[in-house]
Amino acid sequence: MSNARYETYETYGPAYADPVYGGFDAPPAGLHSAETLAHGTPGASGVYQDTYRPAYEVPTLRDGEAPTLPDREAPTLAAYEVPAVAAYEAPTLPDHEVPTLPGLPRQGVPDDEPGPGLAGYADPGADARAGSRAAARNGSHRRSARRRKARYAERPDGPMRRLLPQALVVAFLAGGTTAFVAEDKAIELNIDGETRTLHTFADDVTELLTEEGVEIGAHDVVAPGPGTEISSGDEVAVHYARPVRLTLDGHRRQVWTTAHTVEGALRQLGVRQEGAYVSTSRARRIGREGLALDVRTERTVTIMADGRARTVRTNAATVREAVEEAGITLRGQDTTSVPQGSFPRDGQTVTVLRITGGKEVREEPIPFQVRRTEDPTLFRGTEVVERAGEPGLRRVTFALRTVNGVRQKPRRIKSEVVREPRPQVVKVGTKQRPASVRGADHLDWQGLAACESGGRPDAIDSSGTYGGLYQFDTRTWQALGGSGRPQDAPAAEQTYRAKKLYVRRGASPWPHCGGRLHG
Repeated sequence: MSNARYETYETYGPAYADPVYGGFDAPPAGLHSAETLAHGTPGASGVYQDTYRPAYEVPTLRDGEAPTLPDREAPTLAAYEVPAVAAYEAPTLPDHEVPTLPGLPRQGVPDDEPGPGLAGYADPGADARAGSRAAARNGSHRRSARRRKARYAERPDGPMRRLLPQALVVAFLAGGTTAFVAEDKAIELNIDGETRTLHTFADDVTELLTEEGVEIGAHDVVAPGPGTEISSGDEVAVHYARPVRLTLDGHRRQVWTTAHTVEGALRQLGVRQEGAYVSTSRARRIGREGLALDVRTERTVTIMADGRARTVRTNAATVREAVEEAGITLRGQDTTSVPQGSFPRDGQTVTVLRITGGKEVREEPIPFQVRRTEDPTLFRGTEVVERAGEPGLRRVTFALRTVNGVRQKPRRIKSEVVREPRPQVVKVGTKQRPASVRGADHLDWQGLAACESGGRPDAIDSSGTYGGLYQFDTRTWQALGGSGRPQDAPAAEQTYRAKKLYVRRGASPWPHCGGRLHG
């Protein structure tokens, strides 16, 4: 078999004498006067078509591609009937379908070697054609060249037509790829300290975080801020906020921080840490749930004690702790000028109060009440004490206190009644007083009174037996109708009772001054 894709044949004289040249009786036509037909043009009946096709005109086929012939040469086959031919393989037909041209020997067969005839039988006209082969070969070459030239002019530019759609597809894909690469952004996303690089088509920070499923709270910090446009190479940081229940120098409040440690949170909140007391380790990490934190900064406090001032730097929680840090001891009732449990403020002055004291019990009298009752037997204006009153007794306890050597006012802390008071009962006369006493009105009673008592109604002698203007004893006074003691009765009543005594006994009751009655 030849190495060419198709075997090419040369055209020689007719295999039989009658088809082209007019039969066996007709004179042979000139070899150069025969009509030249274009490739694929049907001739007269019985004339074989020219099957010559040089090997370089056969198109190269790809895997799975059927050979393509011009419309006028291509047989009409269904799609499933087209055999798949590889690029290096020529189409192979079954033996019974291979077209065999009569009298057409293959190229390269020597002239003196007989060629095969129709269907493999010897050609009976081989000797008759032997003489004309040399002349026919030259004419055949010229006709082949003309056919190839005409064929090239008629065929369209096949390779260019096939390459044009491919070029358009490549250009489209290249443009799309360029746009795809241009829209893609490499972003470094830092979420609470964990960094990763990702690719995104998002236009701004908000869209990026939404794509990544990152939720932002009211106190969280995003840098750059939400809505900021992003480009390839940018870094987006998300810092989650943590709640801190902070008690700072006695003031309690809740704050938010994005720091991960206690020390970072204090630095972020602006808390002065030097010398400060912190309720937990400064290196402790703060989770998303937050924590409670007690911080006391260092403060300057002045303590005044025992006539001396001491200034200390302290982070104490109470005034008492600050006093102890100053080296001052509180004893007994000692205290401070501010509550010992209060929080010491920066720049505050605290005075220590040295207190000494005790208790004192005092008895106080309780005054009695006076009850007055009317007595019709007594002259009007006369009051007689029927029962003398008696004061009560109250026992009171006082606290005595000395502060820094200065005695304070006693403070009453306890009181109890030892004896209840007894009221005094007084009778008040309502009887009409007589105008005079017969037989005694003309006497000098004023002179007698001056001699006995010096003219004083409440006078009492040194022994306590006699009293009043006229120095009655109690028994005589009551015998004359008087009540109580004579010195307690009005002066008019005493003069009246003295006149009655004179009527009864004369001037004898007054042995020393009775002579004054007669002047």
